[in-house]
Amino acid sequence: MRNYIAELLGTFALVFCGTGAVIIDQLYGGTITHAGVAITFGLIVMSMIYSLGNISGAHLNPAVSIAFTLAGRFSVKYLPGYIISQLAGALLASLTLKLMFPANVFLGATLPAGTELQSLILEFILTFFLMLVIINVATGSKEQGMFAGLAIGSVVALEAMFAGPVCGASMNPARSIAPAIVSGHTEHLWIYIVAPIVGAAFAIPVWKYLTAQVLKK
Repeated sequence: MRNYIAELLGTFALVFCGTGAVIIDQLYGGTITHAGVAITFGLIVMSMIYSLGNISGAHLNPAVSIAFTLAGRFSVKYLPGYIISQLAGALLASLTLKLMFPANVFLGATLPAGTELQSLILEFILTFFLMLVIINVATGSKEQGMFAGLAIGSVVALEAMFAGPVCGASMNPARSIAPAIVSGHTEHLWIYIVAPIVGAAFAIPVWKYLTAQVLKK
């Protein structure tokens, strides 16, 4: 239960701070800026990894939990509880933001700026590389583990920085599901569920192949 509560709190913090930055930027004349929003997402992910990683692993993302399960690094019996906790935390965050900023229409929802195919491909690639970093630093040496939060947070910020204007750079179904449901803008939601899960899952066989080659050396 402590693990589930940690995932709920961590995902709440991620969605509250990340999409909260988007909302505040929209409502207050771009004071945060796009770069500020990207950095906010990266910093909150990094902070939650360092504060909750030793409790639940700080997945904060259903796609990451599914990928860890496929990699054999996470028990399938805990997977439903983790996903429910992550979705609950994200929904609570979006509901809180709705209460605070009722005039905002989208509540930080991820929406394609171009075509759906463009965003689908981008989200797949972004989550693939994010998961490749996560699976390496989360299961590597102690030194790597110490820098896991910095590495993962940096990748989130970097990918949000350049891809955010095009697809929203979600990389996380929970982060997209919650504001979409609460705001009522679910028209493109399937992209942000399918692409991150498939992208994260695809990173696992690539990681296994690459690390197997290293071990042979």
